[in-house]
Amino acid sequence: MKLETHAWPGSYGERAKPRIGFFTDTSVCIGCKACEVACKEWNQIPMSMQGFTGKSYDNTVALGADTWRHVAFIEQKLPARVTDGASLVDAVARGQAIDGGIQTYQEGDGFRWLMASDVCKHCTEAACLEVCPTGALFRTEFGTVVVQQDVCNGCGYCVSACPFGVIDRREDDGRVWKCTLCYDRLKDDMEPACADACPTNSIQFGELETLRERAEHRLAHLRRAGNGNAQLYLADDDDGVGGGGAFFLLLDEPEVYGLPPDPVDSRRALGSIWAAAGAAAVALGAGLAAAVFGGRK
Repeated sequence: MKLETHAWPGSYGERAKPRIGFFTDTSVCIGCKACEVACKEWNQIPMSMQGFTGKSYDNTVALGADTWRHVAFIEQKLPARVTDGASLVDAVARGQAIDGGIQTYQEGDGFRWLMASDVCKHCTEAACLEVCPTGALFRTEFGTVVVQQDVCNGCGYCVSACPFGVIDRREDDGRVWKCTLCYDRLKDDMEPACADACPTNSIQFGELETLRERAEHRLAHLRRAGNGNAQLYLADDDDGVGGGGAFFLLLDEPEVYGLPPDPVDSRRALGSIWAAAGAAAVALGAGLAAAVFGGRK
């Protein structure tokens, strides 16, 4: 399995480390938010609670400058009877669950939670890093992407470049902030705070190649158990960002979790765009020249 990142590990030489990251298995996330709390405590991140939003029990809503970990709560109502569209097997199982007291506020509907702890993806092709004019964003020896706040000038180019809406500016100082994958802890051979605090091992940390192999086995197990919609997200080197240093096992489509279904590095097509613009400019110049000199005749 080929795992590479731009200007890494070659730029570090002998100091380069195996690429590390997160594998988040959402099937065992219980929504406890221990990862959110641990992240804030270790990194001393300001409070970002949005209060009651009407969106289930989610009080942080989205990733941002003051929210480096965000646990999404998605409520799903499932057809509980054959007349609602459920299969015979599903109707029996969900009917038993409803009889046991598991139901929504709408009588007769089955119900399940989808919970997922979201974080910066530490992309292989990281648009935020590529557009930064000051070098404030850099690739670490572990293959992760980190912001140096003392170099950031608050231009915001990285904010619009990120296909996931992860990186954000802090209102009080204008600089950008995001998950560092606990770079300070990594340098001391410590596990990131969020993974260390996760009680169900939903957030798994380690060498990326090992995590991907583990994720494939877990995906196969869930599909054999009947979870046909289960899928890996950002675990493919051939996707629009070259795969993520943080990837996920989802139980439904990415859009359900608020994730883009086909994220693409915003600079990936830059060469072809400039080539097309250049060709158009040449064609326009030729047309103008023909009009001017042709008119003189």
